[in-house]
Amino acid sequence: MRARHALPALAAIATLMLTGCVDNSAPSAEGSGTPSGAVVEKDDAAAALLPDSLAKAGTLVFGTSPNYAPNEFKNDAGEPIGWAIEVSDAIAAKLGLTPSYTIARFENIIPGIVGGTIDVGQSSFTDNLEREKQVDFVNYYTAGIQWASATGKTVDPDNACGLKVAVQSTTYQDTVEIPEKSAACVAAGKKPIQKVALDTQDAAANAVTLGQADAFTADSPVTLYAIEQLKGKLQTAGETFDAAPYGMAVAKDSGMAEAVQAALQSMVDDGSYAEILSAWGVSDGGLDTITINAASKG
Repeated sequence: MRARHALPALAAIATLMLTGCVDNSAPSAEGSGTPSGAVVEKDDAAAALLPDSLAKAGTLVFGTSPNYAPNEFKNDAGEPIGWAIEVSDAIAAKLGLTPSYTIARFENIIPGIVGGTIDVGQSSFTDNLEREKQVDFVNYYTAGIQWASATGKTVDPDNACGLKVAVQSTTYQDTVEIPEKSAACVAAGKKPIQKVALDTQDAAANAVTLGQADAFTADSPVTLYAIEQLKGKLQTAGETFDAAPYGMAVAKDSGMAEAVQAALQSMVDDGSYAEILSAWGVSDGGLDTITINAASKG
């Protein structure tokens, strides 16, 4: 990461973080309706690109860490939902497969792909050069970084030396953004940023509302969703910056990247992709052309 009908409170999402497998209602090969209202038809050309073993299996296993609303999170029944989950369901429909969801910690998803237990990693991965050494990415969205602070508290992301900043563990914000900003503070003779790393994004948001952190940083759709859910308690801090591509992770050089790319491009072309993004209010990061490994192809 750089992340419906009855939305649970952010504080409740953390209690639902379980390991297991959830099968959502499977899109049929003939067509599927999604909660956004988008209808998705099988694309025979995209399905023909699938590795033979997966086409015969009939199931597309997605690995996700559903604690990054509104991208991927859980409903009250413990099922993965969110706009990225809808996109995943639609990809399965395009490929004529049944979607299945393996719930895992974020850092365990890529090892699951490498180990062959997960077909597609769908968990708001930022496509970067280091991750591309292990997997291929099908790029499906562009997100920036957005900070948030408690309502009435002014925080400047470019001048946060000495502040406590909450992040979700193992995200880009945890491993790259805050360490780099903190190192710049120290180099300038200022106090380092005190990073508060937490297991889930909702915990990071709540840390700010409880006064345990001065601000939190996350991908732009996630931050804006948290502000909306915690009405009146949070505000944006600074502008969105450092836009980067999200990628669905698949086994390297396996042929899966080309199949998923074709399915997604078919969704772009028939309008179902745009319908899903619009229904969730995240259209700004939508793409017209689906690419593979954008980080290395720049």
